[in-house]
Amino acid sequence: MTDLAHLKFYATQPHDCSYLEQQQAVTLFLDPAEPIDEEVYGRLSELGFRRSGDHLYRPHCPRCKACVPARIPVELFTPNKQQKRIYKRNQDLRVERRPPRLTDEIYQLYSRYINTRHADGDMYPPSEQQFSSFLVSDSPFCEFNEFRLDGRLLAVAVTDRLANGLSAVYTFFDPDEPRRSLGRYAILWQIEEARRSELPALYLGYWIRNCRKMNYKTEYRPLEMLLSQRWVRIN
Repeated sequence: MTDLAHLKFYATQPHDCSYLEQQQAVTLFLDPAEPIDEEVYGRLSELGFRRSGDHLYRPHCPRCKACVPARIPVELFTPNKQQKRIYKRNQDLRVERRPPRLTDEIYQLYSRYINTRHADGDMYPPSEQQFSSFLVSDSPFCEFNEFRLDGRLLAVAVTDRLANGLSAVYTFFDPDEPRRSLGRYAILWQIEEARRSELPALYLGYWIRNCRKMNYKTEYRPLEMLLSQRWVRIN
């Protein structure tokens, strides 16, 4: 077993926060020279780390603790009425698990999603280089789950499959299908996939109280949050 105490980490200089206006952020990165295997990644995810491309990171802001890691204990999750409707509404979709890759079909969906949903964010404007560096990895634990209707691509859930759970890295979807609630359905599907795979949790990334775009994460109950280095259950 890898001794985490021997791993090297680097902190960035303060930079503009991606989530909170007029805030400066500091990010802690695992040394890029360290190999990211499933064991190291899984153990660091327990400490609140996330993956972006080939890097593992977590917020390391000295005066702000707004970013709270969140995960769903999948065996305890019970969908509410709205979530049951969303799940039923999308039962006509077929999900195909594929290795990460950049294709014209996938990139066009990603580009439309960013341009429509996140034109005010730091991922705008989209580019193929940005897509590849952010989402395409040759790591064996990374997968693209493609949601299709009669062959037409409607959504992609980028998921990491670890020994201690699934990690929902990023989801993008057809912005012209609002009735389907594809982002929420992708989470519901990943919860069920974790259950099918006998994995204990779905890691959702960070929840930020004052960030409207993060509010959806508290819809899934029970939810566990990493507070003072302890996972605390919120029913």
